[in-house]
Amino acid sequence: MKFAYTILYVESVANTLKFYQDAFGFQQRFLHEGGDYGELETGNTVLAFSSHALMRELGKNPTAADANAPCFELAVSTDDVAHAVQRALLAGAQHISEPKQMPWGQTIAYVADPNGFLIEICTPMGQ
Repeated sequence: MKFAYTILYVESVANTLKFYQDAFGFQQRFLHEGGDYGELETGNTVLAFSSHALMRELGKNPTAADANAPCFELAVSTDDVAHAVQRALLAGAQHISEPKQMPWGQTIAYVADPNGFLIEICTPMGQ
């Protein structure tokens, strides 16, 4: 078995795909013709998005993400955290924290996507 994908519930799938393309350079893998589901190429695991409207049609009750009270975070790794943070901010991310050197050696910063999902931008572990 392998971990295949994560689906985040958002208001606008198309706008969210564009943000992640602009902010992190991920390529669009799929966008359903109705616009309620889309996927990005991010490496071994697909990052997917489904609209709140579709989830309500399927009997789910999605709530909005809140970067100030997150229940999880997405993490992207890069060798240049400061540059990645600036790129994300230019794409529409909300600034959460500046890059900071952690005791275990990583540099970590945080932004929130336009939907309120918390995103860690970090150097790879072990560098």
